[in-house]
Amino acid sequence: MFLLDILQDADTQNAGIESLKFYNMNLIDFRDFGKLFFRLLFNIGVLFVLINVIYGKGRREFTFTYYALGTAIFLMCFLLEDVKLELGFALGLFAVFGILKYRTDPIPIREMTYLFVVIGIAVLNALANKKVSVAELVLTNAAILLCVYLLEKFLIKSEGHIDLIYEKIENINVEKKAELLKDLEARTGLKVKRFDFVKIDFLKDIAQLRVYYDKTALPKDDH
Repeated sequence: MFLLDILQDADTQNAGIESLKFYNMNLIDFRDFGKLFFRLLFNIGVLFVLINVIYGKGRREFTFTYYALGTAIFLMCFLLEDVKLELGFALGLFAVFGILKYRTDPIPIREMTYLFVVIGIAVLNALANKKVSVAELVLTNAAILLCVYLLEKFLIKSEGHIDLIYEKIENINVEKKAELLKDLEARTGLKVKRFDFVKIDFLKDIAQLRVYYDKTALPKDDH
């Protein structure tokens, strides 16, 4: 009985605090506040695994952007949860950043992909409603992280690329692909997998190539 009285008194005090208003806004709603707090921690935890573990500890250039955007978009979507948001709102976030690209230095496709994944995780964790169980939410986030990890480990990290200017214009020919590959490997010391022509200037007899090489064939210190 004593414990029950304490709990009832606590509920009464909480109800009293929750009834307080500040410019027609509730001072605090403990249930909604707790939901926001734990959802925010979960979202930051997922972002930490994605950014610091999968994306890489040594890459600092976009770390600030990913964390700031992931947190800001989560909070914006979560606080607007009571407003009936259509699917177009979430997809619009992708479109806006895809068009703008911050209008500064061009963002590489790989980093832009991570940006979209960060936005998707933030929207997903914020707008998951009561019909979505905790297990489903955890599984969905884990599936995204696992997919990105596998692609990063077995596809991206095994291949690197460099851009270079090539002056032997006589090798810029479909019939001399083997000679060009052999010459590129001899000059760079890399195991060249393929190459793309970025630009060819026959007036200056030079070509700009993007050469893709096998990272696994490099010494460990060069990875």
